[in-house]
Amino acid sequence: MKPVFRISLCALVLLLAGACARHKIIPDRKLAQIFHDAFLTNAYIGDRQMSVDSLKIYEPVFAKYGYTTEDVYYTIGNFSKRKSARLGDVVELAIEQLEAEGKALNREVAVLDTIDNVARRAFTRTVYADSLIRVGSLRDTARLRIAIDVQPGEYDLRLKYLVDSLDRNDRGLRGVVWLERMDSTRASVYTTTLRRNRTENFTRRFTVDSTHRRLRLDFIDFREKPQRPSVTITDLTVDYTPRTSAAVDSLYLQQLDIRIFADEFFRAALPADSL
Repeated sequence: MKPVFRISLCALVLLLAGACARHKIIPDRKLAQIFHDAFLTNAYIGDRQMSVDSLKIYEPVFAKYGYTTEDVYYTIGNFSKRKSARLGDVVELAIEQLEAEGKALNREVAVLDTIDNVARRAFTRTVYADSLIRVGSLRDTARLRIAIDVQPGEYDLRLKYLVDSLDRNDRGLRGVVWLERMDSTRASVYTTTLRRNRTENFTRRFTVDSTHRRLRLDFIDFREKPQRPSVTITDLTVDYTPRTSAAVDSLYLQQLDIRIFADEFFRAALPADSL
């Protein structure tokens, strides 16, 4: 990131080095702060692609520290006469300040990210679970047609399945999961071919919004005329995680412990014989 800072700040220096009428000399540290603020101004203007006067945009920055554009011109021009001072050192001070602030902001973002994750974990809950489902007849397949009402957030579906050698469906079986919209149409449809003779894991995540009303699971879908199935489903769970914003709000409400009135306030309002 340093090269970007240097290029931007040096460009600013060249822009301001055009006049040398006699005015105030700005101390090095104050000049570094001016460079720092000017760089942030450049970044703000550039990010928004605003068309502005490239000289006038800095006048409020200079005024903030009690200087004029002419003072900055003169100070920069004066560096060539000062044997013990280098303009590059002032630029480095500005860069160091910008980098320190950048690291601090990164730490704050990391903290907020941690809060988001804590909130999401705190309010994740299992909305459906079944430890064992055995399907040994066509009638049993109804046990694997599951509908779960949903609300905005994320739903994680997990299960293990085994299609054993007693299954009579030569063309194999499929599992289908999807979201049902309010108008009964399907969204986020996912179909998987069920492997045979070994236990397999199946997972799927669904992002739900206000247009959805149910998560549907039809984990035995016949590819040809149905024959007697032999399937075992274990550790079927559906976990719900609310949207991050909702989870964070709930976390703050859960942790909030503000007592507006002391207990004595309420005791004084009670009838004497109730104490």
